[in-house]
Amino acid sequence: MFDAAKQVINDANKIIIIQAENPDGDSLGSALALEEILGDLGKEVIVYCPVEIPKYMHYIAGWDRVVSDFDTSADLAIIVDTSADVLITKVLETPGVRHFLESNPVLVIDHHTGSESTLSFEHTKLIDTAVATGEIVYKLASKAGWTVNKQAAENLLISILSDTLGMTTQNVIADTYFVAGELTKLGANVSDIETKRRDYMKKSAEILAYKAVLLGRIEYMLDGRLAYVHIPWEEIQQYSDKYNPSVLVLDEMRMVEGVDVAVAIKTYPDGKLTGKLRSNMPVSGNIAGYFGGGGHDYAAGFRVYESIDKITSELVTAADKALKEYDDGHKTS
Repeated sequence: MFDAAKQVINDANKIIIIQAENPDGDSLGSALALEEILGDLGKEVIVYCPVEIPKYMHYIAGWDRVVSDFDTSADLAIIVDTSADVLITKVLETPGVRHFLESNPVLVIDHHTGSESTLSFEHTKLIDTAVATGEIVYKLASKAGWTVNKQAAENLLISILSDTLGMTTQNVIADTYFVAGELTKLGANVSDIETKRRDYMKKSAEILAYKAVLLGRIEYMLDGRLAYVHIPWEEIQQYSDKYNPSVLVLDEMRMVEGVDVAVAIKTYPDGKLTGKLRSNMPVSGNIAGYFGGGGHDYAAGFRVYESIDKITSELVTAADKALKEYDDGHKTS
């Protein structure tokens, strides 16, 4: 698996790195780290994302090099942090891109091992158990003997911190700390990362007032185990350029007494709905999977084209099923 990934990279000269249309700290950190590592190998590297990088991630050095125009002159595509068609729909709908992906080598680097790849074109897989895609990128570089410079180390550590909520999730194991330690030896610094992150997490008075509106709109279902908030298109237009509305409240929703699952659903004028989930038990991926989405046990997402009323009803059903299955599997005798 690692050897095959190394080979397709060695055979390429110009590489385009693709993120899904829901970029996060792991996908961006992994992509920018690969840009550094492969650039040091003499490769020409383009970092691509079909949507703008949210402002709350602008603390990650290199975010401004991410482009939204797909360069079909590359001879290898690397898709990071997803192996699902549904999460790269905008990429596939871009003229010429599907043909490119069907006629050129594609490498997928992902840590979502809970479901099979649904990509509809041939690809080489580097899908391994890890807390973040960044951890797999580090292991690939280590096994291949590639240099991980200081900036690459920082971006990889950011990816790990992002997907583990600062090394606090239950999937963090001893190997996670080992990799974080190795990245620290290479020059990454948690304190520096956190200082920069906090600077970009600062909110205007307008955003703080909007957060109060969202908190007042939260609905509690399933006897308080499910916390839910709806974010309409008008508010996405007004506020998302300043701060991601769902990020404003999801973690606080998850911390309410009795809440096991927090969900924010955004609605768009073309009929699209996106859901972002955070949970206190490993059920997020299962719930998102009900809608064809996926992610981690404690953080996941989905995208559908349905009415908000229908999806809200189905969300309650899916959450209830996932929570009952978890409860049944953890009953004490």
